[in-house]
Amino acid sequence: MRKIVIFGNSGSGKSTLAKKLCSSEGLSHLDLDTLAWMPTTPPERKILSESEAEIVHFISSNTGWVIEGCYSDLLEIALLFSNELIFINLPVELCIENTRKRPWEPHKYESKEAQDSNLAMLIDWIAQYPDRADTFSKASHTALYERYPGKKSMITYNG
Repeated sequence: MRKIVIFGNSGSGKSTLAKKLCSSEGLSHLDLDTLAWMPTTPPERKILSESEAEIVHFISSNTGWVIEGCYSDLLEIALLFSNELIFINLPVELCIENTRKRPWEPHKYESKEAQDSNLAMLIDWIAQYPDRADTFSKASHTALYERYPGKKSMITYNG
């Protein structure tokens, strides 16, 4: 059974690919956005050990799965149990274009209007991907990809 970790910049198509794979192969899906943050305003990251416990619970409850997100620190946990890695490494311009076309994500926002009100901030954040040095950065994702010893692939265009 496949145990896939998908990662990349926001707007790269992680959720779209994850949903496609889950639907076609009967896999369970975990979007790390759903467990990385506390329900506060402004949002704050959960303590890593809390998110780790939720990831391990998901993995132990499912035989085949896709875990996707942009959090290298959380992805490291899932990688220990995975048998495949997919890095969606699109140019920033494509990620921004995808984000502008993104349908409403009800698991993240209470309305399409709330999602759209966050769009300018998200696009700015996406544009910083190559230059950041955090757990969400291209450098962090590239290092994760290069270290992974198992089956892996990189997607550089999703047109």
